[in-house]
Amino acid sequence: MATIEPYETKKGKRYRVRYTKPDRKPTDRRGFKTKRDAQIFLNTVEVSKLDGTYVDPTQGKVTVGELAEPWRARQSHLKITTSTGLEQALRIHVLPVWENVRVADVKRTAVADWVAAMSKTRSPTVVLRAHGALLGILGDAMRDRLIPVNPAADLDNLPKRRRTEHIYMTHEQVAKFAEGSNGRDCLVYVACYTGLRWGELAGLRISRTDVKRRRLRIVENAVYVKGKHHVQTPKTHELREVEYPAFLDDLMAEQVDGKGPDDLLFPAPMGGFLRHARSNERWFKRGKEAAGVPASITPHDFRHTAASLAVQAGANVKAVQRMLGHASAAMTLDVYADLWDEDLTVVAEALNRARDLKLGQNMGRDDSAA
Repeated sequence: MATIEPYETKKGKRYRVRYTKPDRKPTDRRGFKTKRDAQIFLNTVEVSKLDGTYVDPTQGKVTVGELAEPWRARQSHLKITTSTGLEQALRIHVLPVWENVRVADVKRTAVADWVAAMSKTRSPTVVLRAHGALLGILGDAMRDRLIPVNPAADLDNLPKRRRTEHIYMTHEQVAKFAEGSNGRDCLVYVACYTGLRWGELAGLRISRTDVKRRRLRIVENAVYVKGKHHVQTPKTHELREVEYPAFLDDLMAEQVDGKGPDDLLFPAPMGGFLRHARSNERWFKRGKEAAGVPASITPHDFRHTAASLAVQAGANVKAVQRMLGHASAAMTLDVYADLWDEDLTVVAEALNRARDLKLGQNMGRDDSAA
């Protein structure tokens, strides 16, 4: 049975609310200046107990730091690159500010101020990753009824990621890049005509290479993180097959010649997995000089080039999505919306022709009736 009791303090009369928590353990809340305030609090408690939203005020004493490591450990579904970025965000940006703050004391305005301060010196990607970590920690605290709401949610000052400009090579530029790449011609061609991610290229084995059908089965993704390679499933966890064009038959035959099923299709010069190519490596520099492409081009632009050449060849968005291994066609359209700009013109012209044809038919019927 809940009660409201007055008591005396040096500052005057105060009121204490005694009530039972959902687990039937007694507790109390004191310090109310008026009986009306005490009653309002009690009413709120009773309603929250009935609708299942009750939060024990004493539970919010746990700190962000105490919840951080258990939360990070639960993110076992993340790829190694994402997991590593998350660890860095916690260590560099989240814990130095929030480690000793009780979750009940985290205020939305304080989180917004933290985001604003980071945004002055850090990229949107870094800021969003750090905010996402704090959001996740406090989200678990809310779900465990340690706090009533997540103070990091629904901020209106989060930065937006700046999409980097894609560099698309033409067929001629790809050929010149391959010729100038110091023996990496097959790698360049496969990358530019299949759109494989670098880790997928590095992880390709002979057993996954079908030269008769010109198919590559993408099963492994070898990413280089913290000084070593980590072999995992492709980025979206979806296994897929891609087909390379017939002009690569001779180059691919040379690439697989003399290798066993478990050997890598594109091994590093000293054996093992290829490390992620850097734009300042000798073979890459020679390739881009031969192709006459912008100096800012990166190995990831091979993937962009593959998307561009596929669209130019008439591939629809679903085909490009499957080739690139995107999670959805919507994602493909979002990333490469500029490649379908001409489609808007095609649609407008088709609508114009359809209108003229329809109106012409109607006018013809009207004339006949007259």
